[in-house]
Amino acid sequence: MPKPRTSSGEKNLISERLIELRKQNKLSQRDLAHKLQLAGFDMDKNVITRIETNKRYVTDIELRALCQVFNVTYDYLVDGKE
Repeated sequence: MPKPRTSSGEKNLISERLIELRKQNKLSQRDLAHKLQLAGFDMDKNVITRIETNKRYVTDIELRALCQVFNVTYDYLVDGKE
């Protein structure tokens, strides 16, 4: 069975908001990966790149990690809702 995708064929819902949050916080992909690793989450620069370019699905653990590092809610990260 094929994995689900958005109506436009993307593998995740957060790529645009992740890029936006990363740039608002003046972080490179490498800086974000470092910050995530310091927080105890095993995500490297390649993971960030693949999420941002929609070449990778995002796990629930990764969603939690990104919400924690950026101090945003799941609703914001997934749907853009404050």
